[in-house]
Amino acid sequence: MIRIHREGRVIVAITVLVLLVLVVLSVWFLPFQVNYLTSVTSLLILVLVLRFFRVPSRRPFLDEKTIVTPADGKVVAIERVHEDEYLNARCMQVSIFMSIHNVHINYFPINGKIDFLKYHPGQYLVARHPKSSSLNERYSVGIRTPYGPLFVRQVAGYVARRIRCYAIDQGQSIQGKEMGFIKFGSRLDLFIPLDAEIKVELNQKVIGSVTPVARFK
Repeated sequence: MIRIHREGRVIVAITVLVLLVLVVLSVWFLPFQVNYLTSVTSLLILVLVLRFFRVPSRRPFLDEKTIVTPADGKVVAIERVHEDEYLNARCMQVSIFMSIHNVHINYFPINGKIDFLKYHPGQYLVARHPKSSSLNERYSVGIRTPYGPLFVRQVAGYVARRIRCYAIDQGQSIQGKEMGFIKFGSRLDLFIPLDAEIKVELNQKVIGSVTPVARFK
């Protein structure tokens, strides 16, 4: 049975109700061919919505020195940058793009203490756009670990207009637990110290809470 995330339960219920009304009205008032097309289309829409808000059953990768991917998707950037919001240093940026077909739960990538948390209103550029990381609506989460700092950024995309961040300032980051949720396509940016060993490659598909991204030395 598909488990539906709490962020999607109201949307799923409304979708089911609207589609059911459309199908019933189609049966009553439209020819069979149109009724058939309406039913098939409604079923496809329902499947897409259920897939988007599904809660996967998975066993997180747990290791205190390993940074795991915070989201399902594809690695779209691995590059050296200067991060000036939290790390204030040169670092490696690893960005993961989530399409509408991916699970959109975000996970804490490592154990540690959350000592920075900030919400930024912004634009809604396509999440693949390089400047979306600094211009789009986003949540910034800084995590302090015994092995070094880690900075995570949830970035809204062109379609995604709602970010949920469950991190609590001065709270705990628990590897593999839910960090948040972004609705309808977006990206996650990880900013990692330069001396960490990167474990992923460009265009690699990754699984949230499972795929190792990097390892502290």
